[in-house]
Amino acid sequence: MNLFDFVPDYTEKIYETGREPAFIMLLAFVATFLLTRFYTRMARKTGWGSTFIGHTHVHHLVFGLVFILVAGALEFSLTHESGATQLLLAALFGVGTAFVLDEFALILHLRNVYWEEEGRKSIDAVIVGTIFGVIFLLGITPLGTTEDLASWTLVGVIAVNLVFVVLAALKGKIYMSSFGLFIPLLAMTGTIRLAEPESIWAHRFYKPGSRQLRRSKDRYRHYQEVWRPRKEKLRDLIGGKVSH
Repeated sequence: MNLFDFVPDYTEKIYETGREPAFIMLLAFVATFLLTRFYTRMARKTGWGSTFIGHTHVHHLVFGLVFILVAGALEFSLTHESGATQLLLAALFGVGTAFVLDEFALILHLRNVYWEEEGRKSIDAVIVGTIFGVIFLLGITPLGTTEDLASWTLVGVIAVNLVFVVLAALKGKIYMSSFGLFIPLLAMTGTIRLAEPESIWAHRFYKPGSRQLRRSKDRYRHYQEVWRPRKEKLRDLIGGKVSH
């Protein structure tokens, strides 16, 4: 069954010829461009709607980059063909992904922060990308389910879990959000916990001087003192030390 079987000639000229993925890609591309232009023009006029992570203005190209990488990785992971061309394209995608993620912080900040503190986000992106690659290789699906993916019950459970994943991300719990796609308890835990003080959630919902913001800063200060030095040692081992 195709998505637009009610459209005249769609089944014969698009679906049966194997062009439906290309058609959906083009449709999504044009619709997203038009909606994005409308959104950015409204944001420019009203001054509302820009996305910030801490004090960093996150441009929509960052979200587009993430969507491209995830979609490409899933395509190669879920496709069972293994011809020479497919293997070559998979290798090329892996090489390109490594190039992109190694400079992810430059894309995020739109300036050369490769050897600066902000550049450490590239190391985090590479670590997350590597772990996701292993997850795809092992064939682990959301919620650990491998059968009956079309059941309405499972679709509902995954949809609810996605809400927790998004909320955890807004609270600055990037690792919990990412791996919460496959381990629901992580996303739920990230949603329940206090947001990080520089997160989108804290900026939107924690008023200056509020008890929640004070608790968040106190907890994050403890993280800075105890866990960050250990994390920095790992980052130095992988990516070298930052310039001061």
